[in-house]
Amino acid sequence: MRKYEALYVLAPNLSEEEVKANVEKFKNVVINGGGEVENIDEWGKRKLAYEIKHMNEGYYVLMNFSGNAELPKELDRVLRISDGVIRHIVVKLEK
Repeated sequence: MRKYEALYVLAPNLSEEEVKANVEKFKNVVINGGGEVENIDEWGKRKLAYEIKHMNEGYYVLMNFSGNAELPKELDRVLRISDGVIRHIVVKLEK
């Protein structure tokens, strides 16, 4: 099992329930894909470095997880098609 890190930025206009639902949804993608979520760190609303889709703020979430080589591809696909996500990145951590 390899270790990965996913950082995604949710739209600032989402309600607290919608944010929690999205975080839980992405956590379940990892768990259902045979992976293990090690940590979820919600940074909260922060100012973006530059405007994205006419938004100046975003809700940042950092998720550390481990899984097989196919898991980050599936998570990337789900993040890409989710409406509330304005930016995301999934990277493999070095040993």
